[in-house]
This record gives sequence, C-alpha cells and structure tokens, in this order.
Amino acid sequence: MQCHNLTEKIDINKDAKKLVLVGNPNVGKSVFFNALTGSYVDVSNFPGTTVDISSGRYKDMVVMDTPGVYGVSSFNDEERVARDVILYADIILNVVDALHIERDLFLTQQIIDMGKPMVVALNMMDDVRKNGIEIDIDKLSQELGVPVIPTVAVQGEGIEEIKEALAHARTGNRLPIVEENLHTVRHLVDEDSEALLVLEEDQNIIARHNISGITGMREQIYQARRARVDEIVKEVVRYTNRGASFSVKLGRWMLSPLTGIPILLVVLWLIYQFVGVFVAQTVVGWTEEIIMGKYYYEFIMRALEPILGNESFLAQLLIGEFGVLTMTLIYVLGLLLPLVVGFYLVLSIMEDSGYLPRVAVLTDRSLNSLGLNGRAIIPIILGFGCVTMATITTRILGSRRERFIATMLLGLAIPCSGQLGVIAGLLGPLGIKMAALYVLVIFIVFALTGTLLNKVVPGKSSDLMIDLPPLRLPRMGNVLKKTYVKSKIFITEAGPLFLLGAVIITILQYTGLLNLIADGFAPIIEGFLKLPRQTAVAFIMGIIRRDFGAAGLNDMVSQGLLNPAQVVVALIAITLFVPCIAAIMVIFKERDWKEALLIWLGSFAISFLTAGIVAQIII
Repeated sequence: MQCHNLTEKIDINKDAKKLVLVGNPNVGKSVFFNALTGSYVDVSNFPGTTVDISSGRYKDMVVMDTPGVYGVSSFNDEERVARDVILYADIILNVVDALHIERDLFLTQQIIDMGKPMVVALNMMDDVRKNGIEIDIDKLSQELGVPVIPTVAVQGEGIEEIKEALAHARTGNRLPIVEENLHTVRHLVDEDSEALLVLEEDQNIIARHNISGITGMREQIYQARRARVDEIVKEVVRYTNRGASFSVKLGRWMLSPLTGIPILLVVLWLIYQFVGVFVAQTVVGWTEEIIMGKYYYEFIMRALEPILGNESFLAQLLIGEFGVLTMTLIYVLGLLLPLVVGFYLVLSIMEDSGYLPRVAVLTDRSLNSLGLNGRAIIPIILGFGCVTMATITTRILGSRRERFIATMLLGLAIPCSGQLGVIAGLLGPLGIKMAALYVLVIFIVFALTGTLLNKVVPGKSSDLMIDLPPLRLPRMGNVLKKTYVKSKIFITEAGPLFLLGAVIITILQYTGLLNLIADGFAPIIEGFLKLPRQTAVAFIMGIIRRDFGAAGLNDMVSQGLLNPAQVVVALIAITLFVPCIAAIMVIFKERDWKEALLIWLGSFAISFLTAGIVAQIII
C-alpha cells in the first residue's frame, strides 16, 4: 500500500536507496546530514502538516532528515511524519546522544524491532569523556546487533567511519516478544515495520490497513523494551571519576543515598532558614504586620468604618474579622505573596541548577511505596511553605491516581510554614521526647496513609522518566522570570478562592453557625481527645488559616490551659486536621467533588482518631 509512503512525495529516483536519519531532539542529526549531503538540500513540506523534511544525496542514496522524536508513534505531526518516513526507509542512521544513552536507546531498540538495517552514531562522546563515563562500544554493538560508531560530529570526529559503516548496515537483535508475535499480524500489512506498529496499537496504521479484531501488546512491548535498554546500559556503561569535573562528581554524590540524603537535609535546612525563618518571620513580619496589618488596615478602617459601621452584614463582609478588604487582602498580599515568591525563588534556583531532578531521582524509590514517583517531592517540599500552592503544583504528576494520593497527603500531614513556626515554638519548651513523639506520629500517619492509598486506589502510578541536566550555576534571569511567572499564576488562581473562603466564613460567623459547629466538636474534644472545650475554637480557626489555629493553641498554653501531653495531642490533631479554607477551595477546584470530599472528610476522621489514640496513651 505504497500510497501511504511519504517518501514518494519527494522528487527522487524511485530506485535509489533511502537513507533516513533518526534520533531524539537535539542529538546532532543536522551535522551528519550536512556532512553526508554537502551544500545541496531540498526541503519538502508534507500535506496537512507544518513539518518540513530535508533531503539530499550521498553517493547513490537519497538522505532524509526527520524531526527529533522519542519514539515511532502518532501523537503529533512531527511523530506521524517521522513514522511514515521511517516505515519505508532502506537504511537508518540512528544518532544517539551518548551522554543520555539510557533515554535514546529506547528509540534505537524500537527501530531494530522494525527490522530496518541500521548504523548507530554514538554522538557527543566528548561530553561522555568529560563526565568520566566509559562506554564499551564493541559490547554495545554486540548487544544491539548493529554497527556502532563513536562520534563527535561537530568536530568531524567519526564522520568518515560512519560513511564506511553505511555499506555494512544490518538488522539488529529484536526483542523476543516481538520475534514471537510479529508473524500473527505480518500478513495484514506490507512491511515488518508496519507489523510492529500494529502490535504496538498504532491506530493510524491499524485504520490505514482496515485491521480489526486484534489484541495489541503495546504495554508489554514497551515494558520489555525499557527493561532491555536498562539491561544493555548496565552492561556497557561504566561511571568513573577519571577526567570528571567537580560538578559531575557532585551530581553523582547527590544521586547516591549515602551522600545524597545528607546533602538533601542540608539543602532543606537552608530552604527552611530562608523561607521558614527569613521570609516567613522577618519579611512577613514587615509586610503583614506593618505594611498591611498597620498602615493598610488603619487606612481602610478609617475610610470605610464611618460609612459601614461595625455591626451590619456588609461591614462584616468587607472590613470584619474575616472581611474581604481586611483579612483576605492582608493574608494574600502580606503573608502569602512573600511566601509564594520566596518558595518559587528557591524552587527556580533548584530547577535551573539541575538539582531538583536529582532530588526526584534520589527520593523516587521511597515515594514508590506511597504510590508516587520522585516528581512528587516537588509539591511535598512546597507544602511546607503553603499547601494551597503545593496542591496546584500536583498538576506535574503523571496520573490522576498520583494527583489524588499526593493531594490527600498534602492536606493531611504536611504543615505549612506559618503553622510550622508556631508548632516549633510550642514544642521547644517541652523537650526532645515530646518533640520526637509529635514528629514520629505525623510521619507514621503520612507513611501509612500513602501505603494504604497505594493499595486501594485503582490504577497504576507512572514511572519516573526524567532527564538529568548537568549541574550548573543558575542563571538569575531565568530564575527571576520563572519566579515571577509562577507567582503570578498562583496569586491569579488562588486569590479568588481566598476571597470566596472569606465570604463563606463571614456568613457562618454572622449567622451564628460558626459557634454551633464549634459546640458540635466539643464533646469529642473533651471526651476522646481529653482537651479543654475551648480547643474546638482553635480547630475552627485552623480551617480559616492553619497558623490561626496553631496560634489559638499558643494562647491557651500561655494561659496555662494545656499541660505538655495535651499540647502534643492538640498539635497532632491540628496538623492532621482539614487544610485551611483556601487549600480546601483549591482541592475542590483541582479534584472532582467526590475526591475532594473524601480528602476533606478523611482528614477529619484521621485527625481525631490519631490524636485520640495518642491521648488515651499519654494523658
């Protein structure tokens, strides 16, 4: 069915062999193309796409470059065009970035499974040497079953060897699962390469040949291919420190649990000192208490109180205790904005320096047991600054299942920076044993909840697929731009939700429902948690703002109403208690209402159950 052969749309001799260059994005294919074709190049645009294919001549072959792709599939125009050129190629020159060999060999193995004669150009070998990496070229060629030529294309190194190797291109070692199943669909298509894509459930190829009633094997083949590539890399790649720069050595230390965990702890301590101490206390003390809390508050009250009074509903809504012009603006601009900017500044530095992907890899195995992968460390770290911000950041996770688990853990067991400061102040005078008990209980709840959700939530979490860029000093222009964009997006999305939350709380307070809710909690708090009745008010305040609740407990301690054991029980309860109203609103926005309601009610139940059990033991 050669009417689908896109190479026929190029004005070439139909008897000429077609040499197609294939590789991931940014691996240097264009350098090889220019070296093979010289100055004459023809550019063709394929109908229905904006994708151009360059073509030229080398000896008696037509050379065609393809868009950079990570796999032969049909997810976008670039992949569809690359696929249809590759399908009808006579010889493949597969350009591989040697520094990212574990990523690029996935495409290499897929082309081998297609049965195409090929040569592999292992490019950027200079970067490999600079990073203290050794690759056994002969062993790699043996494992793949095709010629492998080491190159540094931009310096011309290996180009002549590639030209010689093209005459000896051959098919490689297919995966056993492909060999065993290819014959079941081969008679339905024109090429072995098409048969592979039918097995991989490429709907475009299936429709092209009017195929129906077959059972695809995409997941099984992909898993087998990934496992085979990992096996090959393990056999042929060796990491040494010979010739490696300090940044390369440091990058490796960051990935090893023995050295990476202490480095991570130091980095987290520095983040806490900057965000949790400098920003949350010094900067916020200035912006919230002085600029917004004093000057702005006095201004807005002088302007509106004479007009609205104190008792009317409109006065309570606009300038009351939870008013949209008082608490909401003071909270968003005075407290939240500095914290958000501070956290995104730190996150941008970690990202731009190349450290953040290494943290994801370091923590990946631990987070797997919770149904998450290493990417989840980003919202978890952000959660210690602001759970609302962290909840929005769960969008980076690869599946709905992971986003639900991460949101549940954030809302349940991660105290925000404002709450942390008060908690640390309350635990400090109690001694190391009480502080350790608090930390241990929160950690156990975090681990058990994640493990349980991993077992009961349907589906499978995604694997961590992440590039490790070289470590470098962050570019301040990039850092400041990322910080500005992310902070603006957060304030734009979360600001209206804070306002809505303030309106809801004002209505509850004005109608007396807030006191009724607090009275409803009182029997549980006095009977099961063994805490004073007025602790219920602190919990309700924690729904409005987490640090308000913690501050309420601080007031009770200062009045001598709580003994040390009760302080620990109360802190456990208020940490595990439902998130603040802003975080709740974001959770309902990000998750569907059933999931959000489950997270909300689950936090209630786990909070009181855990604190109650601890109370029965220590009080």
